[in-house]
Amino acid sequence: MMQLYGALVLFLTFSAACGLRCYSCTAADPKSCTHTEACSAVFNRCYSVKIEGIAVNKGCLASQACIPPITCCESDLCNSAVPTGPGVIVLLLSSALITLFI
Repeated sequence: MMQLYGALVLFLTFSAACGLRCYSCTAADPKSCTHTEACSAVFNRCYSVKIEGIAVNKGCLASQACIPPITCCESDLCNSAVPTGPGVIVLLLSSALITLFI
C-alpha cells in the first residue's frame, strides 16, 4: 500500500516538474486537435477559445490573459474536448483504491 502511495506521489511530482503541456491547434472540430506542446515558463495555463461557426484555437497562455471568451485551465492537456492526461489517471487510480478498501 505504501509503495502505491509513493508511486503516486512520484508520478505527480514528475508531471509537475516537466512543465505544463497543452493541446495546440486551430481547427474547425475541437476533437481533431491532437498536437501537443510543452509550454515555456511564462505560460502557466492551457487555453481554448471557440470562434462560433468557424474554428477553435488552443495552446499555452499566461494567466493574466485568461479573460472571457478565453477558457483557461492549469493542468496538463486540460484544454482537450476529451478527458486525458494525469488528471484522468489520478481519478482512475483513486477510484480503484476506494474500490479495494470499501
